[in-house]
Amino acid sequence: MQGTIDGFSHGIVTPLVAFAMACLGGALGLRCTTRSVRNRQTFKAGWLALGATSIGSGIWTMHFIAMMGFSVDEAQITYDPLITFASLGIAIVMVGIGIFIVGYRGATTMALVTGGMITGLGVASMHYLGMAGMRLPGKIAYDTVTVVLSVVIAVVAATAALWAAVSIHGFLASLGASMVMGVAVTGMHYTGMAAVSVHLHGGSAAASGESAASLLLPLLVGPLIFLLIAGVVVMFDPLLVMGEPDWHKPKPNRRDAPAPARGGPWGSRGVRPADSVDPVDPLFEGQAAGWGPVDPATRREPPRPDGW
Repeated sequence: MQGTIDGFSHGIVTPLVAFAMACLGGALGLRCTTRSVRNRQTFKAGWLALGATSIGSGIWTMHFIAMMGFSVDEAQITYDPLITFASLGIAIVMVGIGIFIVGYRGATTMALVTGGMITGLGVASMHYLGMAGMRLPGKIAYDTVTVVLSVVIAVVAATAALWAAVSIHGFLASLGASMVMGVAVTGMHYTGMAAVSVHLHGGSAAASGESAASLLLPLLVGPLIFLLIAGVVVMFDPLLVMGEPDWHKPKPNRRDAPAPARGGPWGSRGVRPADSVDPVDPLFEGQAAGWGPVDPATRREPPRPDGW
């Protein structure tokens, strides 16, 4: 028996909240990655790990908030907690591998392609592993072409996000990049859900018992708290919020600095040139008269030519 699927049983609420969580996780992850790239000496690995956990938690939270709006009219849906949390671990680990590759190798083509592919496959693995944890009296089938399309969207979105993390440093630009990432990740989720069909076993009863929301909400508490803590960490780091202050910017090379003007009082080498000697200065009175240099230590003039 074919099940009747409704992916928007709560209307537009779950897609909007899911999109907001994807944007939040993406924004925190991108800013943490940017922080690690711009400061290579201070807690680089820590910032990269925080960024990977933020992105992974945001994507995982987005997925299961969206799944609250998924229902099969003829069956009750439950979730296996072990597989559900395993999908969170897969997301964090694989996103972390991609972020560490780009964080340490930079925005090279090979690093972006490798990191983006691993991160995108991690996002797709999280999605389909989370779907494998769904329990209902029937069998879930997927359309192969739509599944491949969802994986391609995930890889492209992850590659673009990693490029933005190491190439875009402004706060507003990073905010825009996180929104693009949120659109791509949410689009990947609903593309993957469009590939789903449910074949129920004969004699399946109508939905009864606990709702998906009551089952998933307790599982979402931990990642939500983590995202809030990560947001506080980012908010209290002025380098992440406001950008790099002027005193942290590299100073120009002293060799490249322009030399002082020749007409200055002491010339380009800190020695007063002969053509700028003040004839009324007693230290240079003898030199101005052509008698020779004055000894600045003794302030005495050399013997005059006439023997005085």
